[in-house]
Amino acid sequence: MSMNMMNKKRRLLLAGCAAGGLGAMAIAVAQPKEKVIKVTAKRFDFSPSVIPLKKGVPVTLELTSLDIPMGFNAPDFGVRADMLPGKVAKLRFIPDKTGEFTFYCDIFCGSGHESMSGSLVVT
Repeated sequence: MSMNMMNKKRRLLLAGCAAGGLGAMAIAVAQPKEKVIKVTAKRFDFSPSVIPLKKGVPVTLELTSLDIPMGFNAPDFGVRADMLPGKVAKLRFIPDKTGEFTFYCDIFCGSGHESMSGSLVVT
C-alpha cells in the first residue's frame, strides 16, 4: 500500500472519530437538565401540594418532614420514600407519562392523615 493511500485512510479514520465525538457531545448537551424540587410535609399538608413536571425530564424531590415521620408515595411512578424530621430524603425519577397523578402520605400521622395528598401534574 502506498504512503499516500495510508495517509488518506488515517485522515478518514480521524475525521470519523471527530464526527463521532461531536455526535456524542451533541447527545450529552441535548439531555434535559434534572429539576430539583423541595417538598416539605407537616401534619396533614404537603408543600407544594401541586408539583408541575415535564415528561422525560429527570426530577429529584428533596423531601423533609417538619414535625413527625411521614411517607411520600407516588404509585403511578412506582416511587416512595420515608420523610423524617430534620432529614432530607432524595427521590429521583423520570416522569414517563402525562396527566395528573396523586401522591400521598402513606405513614399514619394522626386524624386528618387520610386527606394528606397532592398532585404531580406532568405535561
